[in-house]
Amino acid sequence: MTPESARPKSLDIEFEHVNTVAAEKSPDDIINSVSAAEERRIVRRIDRRLVVTLGVLYCVSLMDRSNLGAAAIAGMMEDMTLINTRYSVIVLVFFVTYVLAQPPAVVAMRKVGPRLFLPTICFLWGVVMICFGFVTNWESLVGLRLLLGLLEAGYFPGCAYLLSCWYPRYDLHKRNAIFFVIGSVASAFAGLLGYATVQYQPGIAGWRWIFVLQGALTCAVAIPSYVFIVDFPELAVKNTTRPFLTQREVDFVIARLEKDRNDVHAEAFELRNYLRAGADLKVWGFAALFGLITTITYAISYFLPIILRDGMGFGLAASLCLTAPPYVLNGLVLIGTAWLSDKYRLRSPILLFNGCGLLMGLPLLGYVENVAARYIGAFMVVVCGNSSLPVILTWQANNIRGQWKRAFCSATLVGSGGVGGIIGSLVFRSQDSPAYHPGILACLIAASLILVVTLLLDWKFYRANKRAVQGGKPIEGLEGFLYTY
Repeated sequence: MTPESARPKSLDIEFEHVNTVAAEKSPDDIINSVSAAEERRIVRRIDRRLVVTLGVLYCVSLMDRSNLGAAAIAGMMEDMTLINTRYSVIVLVFFVTYVLAQPPAVVAMRKVGPRLFLPTICFLWGVVMICFGFVTNWESLVGLRLLLGLLEAGYFPGCAYLLSCWYPRYDLHKRNAIFFVIGSVASAFAGLLGYATVQYQPGIAGWRWIFVLQGALTCAVAIPSYVFIVDFPELAVKNTTRPFLTQREVDFVIARLEKDRNDVHAEAFELRNYLRAGADLKVWGFAALFGLITTITYAISYFLPIILRDGMGFGLAASLCLTAPPYVLNGLVLIGTAWLSDKYRLRSPILLFNGCGLLMGLPLLGYVENVAARYIGAFMVVVCGNSSLPVILTWQANNIRGQWKRAFCSATLVGSGGVGGIIGSLVFRSQDSPAYHPGILACLIAASLILVVTLLLDWKFYRANKRAVQGGKPIEGLEGFLYTY
């Protein structure tokens, strides 16, 4: 007797019925079977589990990455003898491993799964942060920054990729914005937390406690995220003993994505196909935009406390506390622009507006003597710079199809952001303090190029959409798919 003949016929009938039903149901049928109220409940549940959890981890990631500026003005410069370009080198080396490790890191996350990959690297970089508090020379700082860059390399592109896998194109900007807003909490209050930590000095210097306590916080946040982070939509029920969505709800999520762009399921990984995405010119256009904007945002993140103290004459407490208000305003602007962007399905106009704002804010910050005017310039640079990050992230995700191409583009986009971090750390040189005119000029050039690249991409997309509407070559290999401006 063969195994097939031994199997009960009722079981065969059941399998056949399941397959038939699955084959007959189109994405529209599945979507229409879910009421509007039920859809809102499903989306809110995904938002809570995915966006909030990833945002909290991103918050501690930014705190760990940007606390160097607070430590620098709290005594690290003197204790570690950070003379000449040593501080800039310590800032820079992080991005070497951060950039190089990103493409393989996103592939690793796709293979291992986000529920295991993301919390693990978060916990490990928290341990590294604690080690910063016990260094004895500046060379040790360099080594730890290299290791920190390696561990953080998979987090941000992994989050960008995972979020784009769960949401349709025109629901994505709001989620990216909330993710960034939660992260902005770190930038807003890192200075305040740094000042509070500096006052706590039992046994070791206050600047060392900045690293120790924030590293411990990172480890504490990473542990429960093993439970709360969710897998890719098609695996959300299979890879957990307690799924947060039912199979019917997962089918609805997948149906929305299939109707939107028809690329939910990942084909088998092949290195050649993975790298082939690099032949698409727009991939590098988006990467250039992200690299240019992060040149500005990283530079301001690392050097704003120093500019406030040495350039504007504020004391230690005021310099650390005054970094918060621009980032608070940035959070409000992020939410507003995301709502407008998703409502009108436009990304590039916001980017063009922010580019113009940067061209006005940077001269105020760098070339005006009045302290109030310079601080207003800091507001404009922080808001226009940081609110552009989710715009570029969403614009890129809206115009890409295919799981491995999406993974490749997330890595190249965020990797170019690491290159921007390298540039930002180099152009703000210690010898140019307190005005940092060469650094301000470099940021002005970056802002100008953002406008140029954005307009070139819009022109390319307009021509491609016009050709597709007239019956020409389908965009991204899918009939009816059009680029988002």
